[in-house]
Amino acid sequence: MNTATSQAVPALTPQARRSVWGAFVAFFVDNYDIFLPVIALGPAIHYFVPKSLPPLTAAVADAMIFATTLIGRPLGALIFGHFADTLGRKKVTVVCVFGFGITTLLIAALPGYQHWGSSVIWAFIVLRLIDGVFLGGEYTAANPLAMEQCPKARRGFYGALIQSAASLGTAFIAVVTLVVLFFLPGGDLDSPYVQWGWRLPFVMGAVMAFALGIYYMRSVDESEAWEKAEKKGKTQSPLKTLFRGENLKSFMQVFVLMTGFWLLLNASLAMMPGLLARNMGIRGTDLTWTLVISYIVLAIVYVLGGVVSQRIGRRNYLMGSAVISAVLGTAAYYFLLNATPGDLSSIIWLATLTTVLVVMPGALGCVYINERFHTGVRATGFGLGYSLAIILPAFYVFYQAGLAHFMPFKYTVLVLVVLGAALVFIGAAWGPETKDVDFDAPVPAIES
Repeated sequence: MNTATSQAVPALTPQARRSVWGAFVAFFVDNYDIFLPVIALGPAIHYFVPKSLPPLTAAVADAMIFATTLIGRPLGALIFGHFADTLGRKKVTVVCVFGFGITTLLIAALPGYQHWGSSVIWAFIVLRLIDGVFLGGEYTAANPLAMEQCPKARRGFYGALIQSAASLGTAFIAVVTLVVLFFLPGGDLDSPYVQWGWRLPFVMGAVMAFALGIYYMRSVDESEAWEKAEKKGKTQSPLKTLFRGENLKSFMQVFVLMTGFWLLLNASLAMMPGLLARNMGIRGTDLTWTLVISYIVLAIVYVLGGVVSQRIGRRNYLMGSAVISAVLGTAAYYFLLNATPGDLSSIIWLATLTTVLVVMPGALGCVYINERFHTGVRATGFGLGYSLAIILPAFYVFYQAGLAHFMPFKYTVLVLVVLGAALVFIGAAWGPETKDVDFDAPVPAIES
């Protein structure tokens, strides 16, 4: 293992500060954009998917509008990870940021079902797929760029700060939607929000993307670690290199860990809104504000987790937080599921506590994966390690359906929390400690 220990903590250079800020905003806009169809378009979905469609057709259309973006992300990581490792992180980030900005703006300009019929649904789905490809490419390039600029003594903090942008972006789109709905009420097909109000959050997302792209072009420098590796000899095929030898072992270890993380994330952020609405009677604005508070507190805990990992090590933090998720997170979720319906203050407190305890291993998603791969395959390894692992956890509804044969359906989420935590623990235990890894040298091999 190539490590170095230094008592002095070097200051973050202006160049590193700009790259970290860029990655933070990029991840913020990424998650804002991902949830646009769910949160911003939700009150106006009948503009594209009319109520006259058969229920099954409408349900499939709704699901595809959201799911195609998630499918596009690993494709983007695969495509643009190669170019980020061979052509440079900055160039790929700029292309991808402008790419998803243009795509989001095109979506905002789409007419409704009453104008184009079913063709507009397909147009929306195709644009969201393209959008997902660019989104996957963006974090595949921007996050390694930022991590490679940071001194190792601060990677934990800044990596977690970047990761926290995911929660903040989700919270922000919820607040934006509430504000627009306040001034432009929704309702039937002719209501202001349904006709054009939903477009405003999409336009806002595109504007943020364009501003970010200009910022990267003018202010962010290419990664010095990548430039040094480029001079020593370019990795001709990062994907081939990733899937052989020690790199393949590292990828499989990261895949196990991240599969657990996505299962934990789905158990909290994806399943909780429905459980709160069905079981607790928390709906509408109350539900939105409950989730916003949970996401903001989670972002703060993420940053604290990064700081802790810098002291005790990534491996110890991941294993320890996995145990907390399995024990305390499951207990908090149980109490939430059995809370008194309508008791808003108690439910907000329990929902926030549950979210934090269940999802806290995710604080190291950015920094840990980047530390597991050497510079020649880092973007490809990070992008695919982060994105591909989402596939199996995405079928959580089917796992719940199977578990419901043996237990009440509402408690099936607890099993998924324990399983997700176990996978995080196993993945972390399988891998080495990484906090002192030198980005100019190969990463350590997996411990046998």
